Amino acid sequence: MKRKITQQTFFLLFRFAAFINAAALAIIIYFMLANGWKAISWEFLTKPPMDSMTKGGILPCIIGTLCLALGSIVIAFPIGVASAIYLNEYAAKGRALRIIRLGINNLAGVPSVVFGLFGLAFFVIYLKMGVSILAGALTLAVMSLPVIIGSTEEALKAVPDTYREASLGLGATKLQTIMRVVLPAAMPGILTGGILGISRAAGETAPIMFTAAVYFSPNLPTSIFDEIMALPYHIYVLATAGAEIETTRPLQYGTALVLIGLVLGMNIIAIIMRARLRRKMRQ
Repeated sequence: MKRKITQQTFFLLFRFAAFINAAALAIIIYFMLANGWKAISWEFLTKPPMDSMTKGGILPCIIGTLCLALGSIVIAFPIGVASAIYLNEYAAKGRALRIIRLGINNLAGVPSVVFGLFGLAFFVIYLKMGVSILAGALTLAVMSLPVIIGSTEEALKAVPDTYREASLGLGATKLQTIMRVVLPAAMPGILTGGILGISRAAGETAPIMFTAAVYFSPNLPTSIFDEIMALPYHIYVLATAGAEIETTRPLQYGTALVLIGLVLGMNIIAIIMRARLRRKMRQ
């Protein structure tokens, strides 16, 4: 009886915690919708900013954010998955492996502004990439790596060892076992790491303000070495450094609403891909 009461108490606490998170998300979305929906229009989504960014739209910001988010995940995802495969499947257990994992976990908690300063020093100045899409995407990729490595490694650990043993027993090599048995079974969990990585990359301001984003650039990028505008940095500029902050208040909320919708859209696409993959595996 005591055990049942304890279990129900903890379940109630977990439900309450989930409710608090859902309520906070709902409040934020409602606040953004209430203050930003009036700014959303076809002109707002398809034209560049005009008149000291007090009018016009945010098309360069949308394109810039997509370039940075997709570029970072294209770089970080294969490197993160390969690193996790090595750590989980090949690396010998011992002190060195524990130190590597400790370093990865610590990197996951490093403030994003530190990654921005690293990107400025290494990619922008040392490698002479300048303020560009490439420098920003690489910086965001470095920032996303710990999340992708951690989630991928957990997904690989969740695959039963009997899968590996059965494959090896049938004569497959270790590499064939990993590529044809372990990875397909772990792929839904691996995609979860990719979703988290792309979500974080799309919403960061500090890393890109040093490496990729500029105050104003009405032209769309034509090269990975071009500087760009981005939604998070555009919100920051409108809210803190604009010429007419109060005038642009609806644009600030409208831009934030578009950013939320963009991140949500990318997440939904990734979640649908993950769900389809799970259905194929069950069949």
